[in-house]
Amino acid sequence: MRSTISAEMQIAAEGQDMNAPDKNPAATQADGVVDWLTNGTHDQRFIDNIFAEMCIRLQQAGIPLKRSTLHVRIQHPQWLGARFMWSDGMREAEIGRVDFDVRERSEFIGSPANEMQDGATEIRENLEQDPALGRKHALYDEMRAKGLSDYVAWPLYHTLGKRHLVTFATDRPGGFDDSHIAALKKVLPVLALVSEIRIKNRLARTLLETYVGSHAGELILAGATRRGTGTTVRAAIMICDLRDFTKISDNWPRDDVIDLLNDYFDAMSDPITRHGGEILKFIGDGLLAIFPLSQPNACANLLRAVTEARQAMAALNERNKGTGRAPLNYGIGVHVGDVMYGNIGSSSRLDFTVIGPAVNMASRLEALTKQLKKTVLLSRDFAELVEREFELEHVGKHEVRGFSDPIELFAYPTT
Repeated sequence: MRSTISAEMQIAAEGQDMNAPDKNPAATQADGVVDWLTNGTHDQRFIDNIFAEMCIRLQQAGIPLKRSTLHVRIQHPQWLGARFMWSDGMREAEIGRVDFDVRERSEFIGSPANEMQDGATEIRENLEQDPALGRKHALYDEMRAKGLSDYVAWPLYHTLGKRHLVTFATDRPGGFDDSHIAALKKVLPVLALVSEIRIKNRLARTLLETYVGSHAGELILAGATRRGTGTTVRAAIMICDLRDFTKISDNWPRDDVIDLLNDYFDAMSDPITRHGGEILKFIGDGLLAIFPLSQPNACANLLRAVTEARQAMAALNERNKGTGRAPLNYGIGVHVGDVMYGNIGSSSRLDFTVIGPAVNMASRLEALTKQLKKTVLLSRDFAELVEREFELEHVGKHEVRGFSDPIELFAYPTT
């Protein structure tokens, strides 16, 4: 089977004798861009920066490039892909995210990306000709309005049959000539390799951020993958749990339960992330988050996150009320203390999480919210750090399972 690299090199070589001296000045000058992509980008992590500099270097090589885009598909829970766009005069590429439902939109239907998805290996559009004779899509009208004269797009081949898209446009009268096209094709194989490496690096980071959180993801990428490795962190710990979930999951259709959980976790999670917290784990209908005290105002930020989550849950319940669903109730336990933060698990399956008595305390307080009929319960240790800024309700000392002495508790009022 022909390799994807060989296939791409064959595309780049169309119309050329690869063993003959290159007589096209622009194609010859593009060798410098190829050499830079191969040997000069090792220290650059981000494909958008490489792409912008590549376009500038192509201009300097004598290719009349005015606009270029790189479209890549990524594995992300929120987006189908990303588009990097460069135009003349830009030092950095503009990054746009592509939603999963883009295929249903007019911006995609009939577009070059649509043609590439359907198997095209080259798209060339003469923007100087009568629009009635050309392809019908708003993109071409926009480029004509900006004075562009020629547009070309090619697939960018990655391993395992993955195809992305790169485009180039010029405002040169008469468009790109044959030497310009030959030069651009020379760049494609190396751009494919360079972009695949960066995209896979970004994918690894994205997957870790998605499943273990940004801070834990950074530690894992830095090499913290050995079982038992970790560090002691002083943090505010927050554990939240949805009430009556067993009844809901037993009586509601499966898809409704999944939608409910996603909406609930959105309401809780977004404020936590926005205020500097890190969600380490979703446990069924519960979540565990920490706010490291190394961050300024970590404890106050936790309560600000709780306030916003409470508002988001109220809005969610109001929306659910319109569909006849019962309101969702929850409990939150909050404590502060030292936790062991690191890798725990079997020899082949690890979990990057926090453990320790402080985590146990937060869990017990969350359980006590049912008994004491308080939505948010705080330990005395945590309350002392925020009581000057927030109005708290003293609820006395209570026995906490697993701890020998009664614990003084406070509630964060609902109003």
